[in-house]
Amino acid sequence: MARKIRTTKSPEERRAEAEGLHATIAEQVEELRSSEAWTRFLTFAQAFHRYSINNLLLILAQKPEATHVAGYRTWQKLGRQVRKGERGIRIFGGRDVRETVEDEQTGEEKEQRRVRFFPVSVFDMAQTDPIDPEADDPSTLAHRLRGDDPLGILAAVTDYLTGQGWTVEREAIPGETNGYTTTDGTRRVVVDADLSPAQAAKTALHEAAHVILHAEQDAAEYVQHRGVTETEAESVAYVVAGILGLDTSAYSIGYVAGWSNGEPETIKATAANVLRAAHTLADAITEPAEESDAA
Repeated sequence: MARKIRTTKSPEERRAEAEGLHATIAEQVEELRSSEAWTRFLTFAQAFHRYSINNLLLILAQKPEATHVAGYRTWQKLGRQVRKGERGIRIFGGRDVRETVEDEQTGEEKEQRRVRFFPVSVFDMAQTDPIDPEADDPSTLAHRLRGDDPLGILAAVTDYLTGQGWTVEREAIPGETNGYTTTDGTRRVVVDADLSPAQAAKTALHEAAHVILHAEQDAAEYVQHRGVTETEAESVAYVVAGILGLDTSAYSIGYVAGWSNGEPETIKATAANVLRAAHTLADAITEPAEESDAA
């Protein structure tokens, strides 16, 4: 029998609460934008999410758990040092070059500019350490949750996903990635084995949202729209966790802010998908308490 979470809230009450919780994400991101922490984070984030689709696929193929990648010197400018012995992720860099060519029609020489591509190495943030451990690290805007999972959210989500034909596993994941959902047809959800119970529960909700919303995407489509898909998945996790009484704002707000580029309008634009998935997931993993339990 699938494990579920008992709740005294009616489906109508849950839906109203979900809409309110989703609205608070945009509000809190708006507030974050005016803070010094967000300014530092934007500077940090500018080094990422600017890669071509081909380079993103190269990164995905070589290091699928990568979260933020940059070149060796870019990491140093951002206050982090690539650890000795780390192997780089090979992608293509481009540089404008000028050359003198002969015009085929006039025979005159003219200057021509083109982009020359060449292999370069980039490194994931998990391959680096802070240069000054005492300094504020803008990469930690989203703080992993601590604490327990007294309601059994992870167990309930696991049973739901298993019932949908997915395999849910706990295993060590290198780097900063908390979990992932496969897009190669194997139908696997993996949650990092080292997470606290609370963070594991939140991560399971996030990955379940990917299953509901993005399971049919191929790798290229996911990479191309990664900002939107991650914003949607974490918004669903925040909303459903909030309905169940688990506050994930310490992690979710920073995560959503980063992937949405800090634009509340982007978050609001995902509302239909987020609320649909949140209702589906909340309905699947909860059951109404019996009258004697609710008294």
